[in-house]
Amino acid sequence: MSTEGKATDIAKRRYNRIAPLYDLMEGLIERSRYSKWREFLWSKVGGTHILEVGVGTGKNFPYYPADAEITAVDFSEKMLERAKDKANKQKVKVHLQQMDVQNLEFEDNTFDTVVASFVFCSVPDPCRGLMEVHRVCKQGGKVVLLEHVVSANRILGWLMNIANPIVVRMAGANINRWTVENVKKGGLAVEQATDLWGGIFKLIEARKV
Repeated sequence: MSTEGKATDIAKRRYNRIAPLYDLMEGLIERSRYSKWREFLWSKVGGTHILEVGVGTGKNFPYYPADAEITAVDFSEKMLERAKDKANKQKVKVHLQQMDVQNLEFEDNTFDTVVASFVFCSVPDPCRGLMEVHRVCKQGGKVVLLEHVVSANRILGWLMNIANPIVVRMAGANINRWTVENVKKGGLAVEQATDLWGGIFKLIEARKV
């Protein structure tokens, strides 16, 4: 197995392990901040054929547009099981598939919009994942991401780098990624990066041009 494959396998096992507790772990911050940001994220989503990558347990289901055809993927089978259960209970129309954003099994130029929330902090090779997002997005299509990123403040950024290995082991997410720059490296044109809180949480809007 390649180094990238090992990293992906480790990440998948980590999310399979925390899947039963995932919603509980983020319950407080979900209610106080994330839910408002998710609503803002989905207000930026357009088109009728939408892909959500890293669907997790289905936290974005309440914000799905009713008139769109939505496909949602995740590489963790345990997270996906919880998303399927939630979709059935909430009667959400979504086509759920187990799939790795680093190797999407869709044709080029398939989706009007690709959306993700707190995903590219966890993808082992985020630039590869974003290149795949670029590939499956239609020409002129939109990519909208809700992400946490490393602080541009030198001291805070240094502290985040120091803490990152512990956070990754506990929660699976890297807190020291330069995701706006990674979006550009993935071939997408960044139209806007809105600061949501403290320069650490951002809504990134990009387009395939």
